[in-house]
Amino acid sequence: MRIHFIAIGGAAMHNLALAVASKQGYQVTGSDDEIFDPALTHLREAGLLPEETGWHPERITPDIDAVILGMHAREDNPELVRARELGIKIYSFPEYLYEQTKDKVRIVVGGSHGKTTTTSMILYVLQRLGIEADYMVGAQIEGFERMVRLSDTARYAVFEGDEYLTSPLDLHSKFLWYHPHVAILTGIAWDHINVFPTFPLYVDTFRKFVDSFEPNGKFIYFDGDENLCEIASQARQDIVRLPYNAYQGEVEMQVFGKHNMQNLQAACLACEQIGVKREDFYREIASFTGASNRLEKIAETDTAVAYKDFAHSPSKLRATINAVRERYPNKRLIACMELHTFSSLMADFLPQYKGCMQEADVAFVYFNPKVIEHKRLAPITANEVKEAFGTKNVEVFTDSQTLQDRLRGFEYHNTALLMMTSGTFDGIQINSFAKQLLHG
Repeated sequence: MRIHFIAIGGAAMHNLALAVASKQGYQVTGSDDEIFDPALTHLREAGLLPEETGWHPERITPDIDAVILGMHAREDNPELVRARELGIKIYSFPEYLYEQTKDKVRIVVGGSHGKTTTTSMILYVLQRLGIEADYMVGAQIEGFERMVRLSDTARYAVFEGDEYLTSPLDLHSKFLWYHPHVAILTGIAWDHINVFPTFPLYVDTFRKFVDSFEPNGKFIYFDGDENLCEIASQARQDIVRLPYNAYQGEVEMQVFGKHNMQNLQAACLACEQIGVKREDFYREIASFTGASNRLEKIAETDTAVAYKDFAHSPSKLRATINAVRERYPNKRLIACMELHTFSSLMADFLPQYKGCMQEADVAFVYFNPKVIEHKRLAPITANEVKEAFGTKNVEVFTDSQTLQDRLRGFEYHNTALLMMTSGTFDGIQINSFAKQLLHG
């Protein structure tokens, strides 16, 4: 089988390419107009790095069995146009995952927050118990070589289920492709305003997800979310409903925060559905330290600690700050976040952030006006952002160096530092920067 990846440089796409290339009898090629680390290094080491960047329709030949199309590509991509002219089968990322696992028991974790951590918890326990599983997860997990695995031998497949769009040719949510036997929804908090301009439209895609379950599917949902409770009450009669809330047991965990205890309980219920005993799950999960960039400890001294997190949406931001506040009630909490995604940089969405950072002693919000321009969004001002967050502790920055200088001006004795972004604050090496701050 010869498989060609259009937009191979994406985080998920390059991991899928590596997974496919590792299967016997598969030949993988790919293209992209820009490739950065870690994808650059991973693809080079695997011998999959394109000889040159850009799109080359002449390389799309009739002997290609299938094309996998990344979300980064546009509908008029020259290679895509050529593949369609030749009648080559074109898959989206989630469609191909389903195709490769359609005979397996599929566990899918969806929701507006906690997807990566909950998926990671499931995979961590299954690996510790020697239960083989294929998977797709949105972050690197300790003990796992890559973020995607496909095999001919695993009985189970565990996917992080994203509600974002599938591909330029398929404007439905990715998770609608997976048709789970067991599914988790962690909660619904409006995100992706560029795709779902109203909250009811956003909720509706989760309702469609539940409708997509396999017959007699197991629906694990957080019972503290009124929208999920309503969806559950209206679900098909054959679907088994399994509500959950936060874990309150006596096992000491490495992860912390109320949201993580909810994630943990959801993961436990999912594992139970495929025969894992609850006591075995709790024994193994006790040593789980978290997924990369998800409330990850990156620096520590005798009196100070620093974490980084992927949080960028209002619900994630609030949950992460509250978790660190609960963990360190007597430390000064300096929370720093970057508005980086489409939704977070849209003026209409900014009011959703009201009160999200009120539990921090010092709250810094950063955005780069050039990113807004690049995304072709309407301009926003620092004052608009400050007013939207709505608390006096918030200070807004539009220059990365000014932000760094401000952070260097603090004494970090008895302090918890929290850096939250899906980007890099425009070039900050966050781990090393946090260590410099804490160690002076």
